[in-house]
Amino acid sequence: MNIITIARKEIKLGFRNPWSYTFLITFSLFSLALLFIHADAQAGIGKYTTMTGTMMNLLLYFLPLMTLMLGSFSVTTEKEDGNWQLLLSYPLSSSHWLIGKYIGIYIVITAIVSFGFGLAGIVGMFFGAKLPSGTGLFLLTFSLLLSFIFLALAIFIGTVSKNRWQALTASVSIWIFLVLAWPIMMISTLSSLNYQVLKSTIEIVTLLNPAEFTRIYMIIKLGGGAVFGPEYIHWVGWAGSSLGTAYFIVLCIVWVYFLMTTAIYIIERGRRHG
Repeated sequence: MNIITIARKEIKLGFRNPWSYTFLITFSLFSLALLFIHADAQAGIGKYTTMTGTMMNLLLYFLPLMTLMLGSFSVTTEKEDGNWQLLLSYPLSSSHWLIGKYIGIYIVITAIVSFGFGLAGIVGMFFGAKLPSGTGLFLLTFSLLLSFIFLALAIFIGTVSKNRWQALTASVSIWIFLVLAWPIMMISTLSSLNYQVLKSTIEIVTLLNPAEFTRIYMIIKLGGGAVFGPEYIHWVGWAGSSLGTAYFIVLCIVWVYFLMTTAIYIIERGRRHG
């Protein structure tokens, strides 16, 4: 049993999972709402506008939570059904099992997101509210990048959780912390620091939040860095530098590698200690 076999199994289970269809319907309705919001605003093509930022923020609220729940439930369901103990008895490495699950779930999420944007594009053609290809491609890329990082976090949550209720509690708590509470915490805790300490602190804490550094990178690459203000854009200048794309790719890989490696270590440790 190798990574490809596990990934195929995960894809089959993913498309049989009622949660996947719940998120498929919800994300399709969500994409249609974004389409008509965009049509009313007449946003530019391939440029960062206020409406593009609003659509990004809406995606930022929805996609990480969907990814966290799908990924963590996939792991904890196998624990509750007893498949976890059965798999541990097979000559299957923990790394192959988790990487296979990651690939399979990511393909399912990619299908959900692509279907949602595709449906919005088709409906938009009939109603004369077509989403510009540049904006659509930007939002699709942003969505897949968010899912790419948050899925590794979901696998980690599923690994340390004993059941779906624990996974649900942890997923919602982390989502609230990273997406909803983050700006308030930044303002309340960093405002008292002096300039030099503040600059270094903002750079570090930004790299610790995948939702935040993905949003900042995408906005700056669209030329919308001015929305952050001159001081803030100076503090997170790595995203706009000539090596900004390389920094961002390395950062994403480090996040996924760290979370997946830690999850694999936890499983292997559990195997050794029974």
